[in-house]
Amino acid sequence: MSDLNHTFGGDLGVAPNGDLATASGSALGQQRVLRRLLTNAGDYIWQINYGTGLPAMIGTPVDTAAIAGLVRSQIFLEGAVARNPAPAISVQAESSIVSLQITYSDATEATTQALGVMLTA
Repeated sequence: MSDLNHTFGGDLGVAPNGDLATASGSALGQQRVLRRLLTNAGDYIWQINYGTGLPAMIGTPVDTAAIAGLVRSQIFLEGAVARNPAPAISVQAESSIVSLQITYSDATEATTQALGVMLTA
């Protein structure tokens, strides 16, 4: 299965021939995980419960354990993320910067995927 190549916060990807690029496999899985983590719950009108809302946490007191738990609960809602081995989620907070490092196994390709997300106030 493939979809348009679009990384959250960026433009649609363009193929070498000038057409819109598509993403599939582990690249599509990464894009979907990022979209879920960075979409605020309630913003996607067709699925009100979709989204983790990490950007909405900017400016609030940082609770790294709560953020890791929220990410863990949401990441399993994506079909691209295998349950075994369990994803590794690391949350670091320094001053007004929160960085997440997520490592998970792709459910279809059985490859290890790594994502980094940085939130700044």
